[in-house]
Amino acid sequence: MRLIHCACATDVSIPGTERVELPQVPTRKDLRFLDSVAKECMLSDDTPSLADIQSRPDVAYLGEPQFAAQQPDERLRIIVSGTDAALSAVLTRMMRADYMWVEVAYIPADHNSPAAVCWGVPAENPAAFAVEAPVMPAACVRTDSGETVAGSAEIFHGDGRDEFVGEIVVDSETLVFRDGAKESARFFGQFGARLVPTMTAPGLACTPLVTPLDGPLVGSHPSHSPKQLEWFSSTPGLAWLARGKQVPAGQTDGSRVLTGRAVQTGGENITVVVDGVRKPRQVNRATFYRHLRDIQSVRIP
Repeated sequence: MRLIHCACATDVSIPGTERVELPQVPTRKDLRFLDSVAKECMLSDDTPSLADIQSRPDVAYLGEPQFAAQQPDERLRIIVSGTDAALSAVLTRMMRADYMWVEVAYIPADHNSPAAVCWGVPAENPAAFAVEAPVMPAACVRTDSGETVAGSAEIFHGDGRDEFVGEIVVDSETLVFRDGAKESARFFGQFGARLVPTMTAPGLACTPLVTPLDGPLVGSHPSHSPKQLEWFSSTPGLAWLARGKQVPAGQTDGSRVLTGRAVQTGGENITVVVDGVRKPRQVNRATFYRHLRDIQSVRIP
């Protein structure tokens, strides 16, 4: 098995691997060498193409993640050490060039990051785990602009200080809807949504964001919940109780979680953040959905 270590601004050492020094978030140009490595390990591929899979009536990829059908001339495992954004960049390169048969392991800079949690990366001796552990296929979640979500993504309005204006739908079920006719809430409301890959079928889980993303308020941390503060601020004679208070940014409502194969959103000035990287331009629509091929991930189920 050939082992490639993509060291993304980390000092992690993994004996027996080909170490490649990369920026904290590598670009497509930085990762171009992976295309050549994959071709060296898989000289020819006669398995069904993406177009072939998509045209099949049974569409097997809608079920539980599967092991790759390809049989490479030499097994290839890419080990990414760094942030969730670095892992996302590597997976994105692999997905766009269509060599998702390659095994992928992750050594996170932060073991509490969303991707580290999703992948179940052990805190003790992660390097040995990355080299020796078996593959456990996982669902691959991507955006309509061709980026892979390694750990999490957020959708919100503008800078995240005002409530969302538009709709967020998981498969056919509405998670968030607000037309913007009323003034935005300050402490508790519909501020957008956060999604994570489920790793297994159906592919992703999405929950609403109920507090502002950037925390526009300054002052003391309140003893009241965001919902209580919102009621105070909108009730005549009680608004003073919420004056100068702030709430934890980007809280989610765990009682409202929808799972599915796709998340679609449309509205005004939508900001999209993928694995901590904010997209440079706001949009009026965005889609996240399960890719046709699965990730050959090295992880704990």
